[in-house]
Amino acid sequence: MFQEYDVIVVGAGHAGSEAAVAAANMGSKVLLATMNMQTIAQMSCNPAMGGVAKGQIVREIDALGGYSGIVTDHTMVQFRMLNKSKGPAMWSPRAQSDRHKFARKWRNLLEAHPNIDFWQEMVRGLIVEEGRCVGVVTGIGLEIRSKAVVLTNGTFLNGLIHIGEKQFGGGRAGERAATGITEQLVELGFESGRMKTGTPPRVDGRSLDWSKMEMQPGDENPEKFSFTNTPNLDDQVPCHITFTNKEVHETLKTGFDKSPMFNGRIRGLGPRYCPSIEDKINRFADRDRHQLFVEPEGRDTCEIYVNGFSSSLPEDVQYKAMIKIPGFENAKMFRPGYAIEYDFFPPTQLNISLETKLISNLFFAGQINGTTGYEEAASQGYMAGLNAHLKINEREPLVLKRSEAYIGVLIDDLVNKGTKEPYRMFTSRAEYRILLRQDNADIRLTPIAEALGVQNMTERMSRVEEKTSAIKEIRKFYEETSIAPENVNGYLESIGSSRLKQKVKLLSILSRPKVSNTELEKVFPPLSNFMSKFDREIKVMAETNIKYEGYIQKEKEMAEKMNRLEKVKIKDVVYEEITALSAEAREKLKTIMPRTIGQASRISGVSPSDISILLVHLGR
Repeated sequence: MFQEYDVIVVGAGHAGSEAAVAAANMGSKVLLATMNMQTIAQMSCNPAMGGVAKGQIVREIDALGGYSGIVTDHTMVQFRMLNKSKGPAMWSPRAQSDRHKFARKWRNLLEAHPNIDFWQEMVRGLIVEEGRCVGVVTGIGLEIRSKAVVLTNGTFLNGLIHIGEKQFGGGRAGERAATGITEQLVELGFESGRMKTGTPPRVDGRSLDWSKMEMQPGDENPEKFSFTNTPNLDDQVPCHITFTNKEVHETLKTGFDKSPMFNGRIRGLGPRYCPSIEDKINRFADRDRHQLFVEPEGRDTCEIYVNGFSSSLPEDVQYKAMIKIPGFENAKMFRPGYAIEYDFFPPTQLNISLETKLISNLFFAGQINGTTGYEEAASQGYMAGLNAHLKINEREPLVLKRSEAYIGVLIDDLVNKGTKEPYRMFTSRAEYRILLRQDNADIRLTPIAEALGVQNMTERMSRVEEKTSAIKEIRKFYEETSIAPENVNGYLESIGSSRLKQKVKLLSILSRPKVSNTELEKVFPPLSNFMSKFDREIKVMAETNIKYEGYIQKEKEMAEKMNRLEKVKIKDVVYEEITALSAEAREKLKTIMPRTIGQASRISGVSPSDISILLVHLGR
């Protein structure tokens, strides 16, 4: 009935969809197995992509040949570049998506791929032979064989939904949990744990009083996620902001005795940075109000997502509190919020390629690794699918350095440090933020994807080469063109910058704080004429490179210093025999088995003196 596939991907959420695309675009024959074809790439929680650090990840996936950015551009209803008041290292794109169109676009792209087949059924087990994963077993007992398997089970592994004192099995609202895989993996020697996440109520937008809320429109000139030629966004849909108050908090407190979070029924740890509303009230008792983002689920639906009001309290308590929020006095609820507990596997059990250490040719990606968020899941999925293809073709895995991508930071953190709570990406986790900006993801990563052999990269590489050439051309103009005091002193005085006494090169003017290329164009026509042939993205990136040149160079030097440690390979070391190492270091190194000294240096519990001892042992 079935051919033998190169790669089977279990689960068709954000991680699974990107995993299938990655392997298929490398030439593998892929089977994407899902319990429900109607929920491929569904936005189970908030209808948005991107955000702080997450937006950078989406652009990186796109630069490597993934589809998340393309799908987002085709289906977004609002775009905002966050953190524009800060430096460009912090700028993060975020899009409000049409949830139904997002999933439909993903399914269309997957179905259009000649290398991807589908099977709709629960996978309840793996076929493991001589320490290698060679296929899956479905719920009705079918055995489907493959050369590698990628597990992207999301919140479905023994998922348990909580609403007040009610609890029932499920992977998300209206869908059953997946069973069998956790039990088999534990039997094979894997360690598992429980995590928790939650979602807020959905309400009828027709029942809300928008005049009592603050409107939050999109950017005047919306940008895009993908570096390909995706459509521009017109006719944006606004979001709104409102706040809870003391009365809302007091009403919510009446249900605390029935809260599964407070009475011990939920054992899994939830995301620290996305707490439920009851958790916020409990932890921040001194605060009289909390901000809520009221977000549309799409352009053609009245369904509204109440971002910031995630809850697992009884549904009647949720409703009584909600109608005391300004603008929600007459709110009609579509469904209450709920919490969900699910199994995960501590990611220190993985190699840096996301292949498991215990079973070869078995890869994990997404929430099964303890992460939270569509973007974190999608990036792991893409890397797991890519590396599954490389493994079965006896090629070296793609390992992105911390200085090359936020994706590299994410995977390095998971594998070397592990996580005991749902891991979420922040810009603060990256040491090289100026290098890892959202605007240069294609320059950083597209050449890597092309060199690997990812399909359809020719046009992308042409764009990268054109972009790189244009940025060099702009810099050369700034280096060679002089500007006279009478052309620029009025502008410099207006921004509190010192006047010129003689002609200087444009480069020295743009390097000053507060000076912008846009304003210089207004006062210096030769610059305006020259820059008219470049689009806005190129101009902004060229300006950033000039303004932050010193910082960029410093980070490059730091990265190179660290990369020298990445070149020192570790092979066949028996850590128990190196008695000079601390006991904790021996235990951690033996468990994680780092591939390089650089990786070893980032393991929690391994000190600089342990690294020195290890270098001596390796004859370095």
